[in-house]
Amino acid sequence: MLKPLPIRLSLAIVLILLSSGCLFRARKVERVVSGVPLKTASQQDLIDYVNREALKIRTMQATVDIDTTVGGAKKGKVTDYQEIRGYVLARKPNMLRMIGLLPVVRNQAFDMVSDGQDFKLYIAPKNRFIVGKDNEAPSDGRQTLENLRPQHIYDALLLREVDPEKEIAVLENEEELVRDKNGKQVEQGAYHLDIVRKGEHGWFLSRKIIFSRTDLLPHRQLVYDDHGNLATDARYEKYKDYDGTNFPAQIEIVRPREEYDIVLNVIKLQLNGPLADDKFTLDQPAGAEVVHLGAAAAKAPSSE
Repeated sequence: MLKPLPIRLSLAIVLILLSSGCLFRARKVERVVSGVPLKTASQQDLIDYVNREALKIRTMQATVDIDTTVGGAKKGKVTDYQEIRGYVLARKPNMLRMIGLLPVVRNQAFDMVSDGQDFKLYIAPKNRFIVGKDNEAPSDGRQTLENLRPQHIYDALLLREVDPEKEIAVLENEEELVRDKNGKQVEQGAYHLDIVRKGEHGWFLSRKIIFSRTDLLPHRQLVYDDHGNLATDARYEKYKDYDGTNFPAQIEIVRPREEYDIVLNVIKLQLNGPLADDKFTLDQPAGAEVVHLGAAAAKAPSSE
């Protein structure tokens, strides 16, 4: 039977191993920080910017090119769809219409509309007409186009004001990884404006607006549901001045739970032009298959 080594001998062996580097190897970790000059702003400065720019926009009409990627771990594959032409109409407080055209032939691919509470979605190639509530959860993860909700697009397109009566804003001074002009990943300062809102289940993180400190513009918005789950991850790039209003010419909208990613590249944009109610009317096409979701299904008349 082997006897345990004396404590002094054991300690001496460990010290020898440590000094010889047999147990551990040290390596240098280099922190690469962006050398771009950073701007500073206060919490109130950022809130004022969001509110000021949000109040400038009452309506919008945009011609866009739409890139779509579908899939991930849940679906087991990722599919990229060919870019299509689209049109987006929005009118505050919550009305939105979005039309997509098929590539080449320019026939209608889909048409969806919302008044902020109820939505309608017509998928032309399937001749299917879907009716439901804006907050209706997707029923089938495989049918990505049918999971589109106008309100998801609206919330990503138009930043809402920070309401001091219902919301609390908290400022974080953070670092984020960005790519420099040479394509190398570097750390760069960013402001995170965390907006907390009171819901049915208590206070929750409603939105996180991330400002780049190179230009103090919102470059990302994370939208959460009232249970704290990330619902939408929106990114904003290529800002342009449209008659005195800063607006991004490229908007990426990621819905992680439904596993789809939509990129809107703005070709033409008109702000604050007249948009009548009939622009947000979508009638049921003759002969279309009608699908009622959730509460709408309970109210729908029986087909028997």
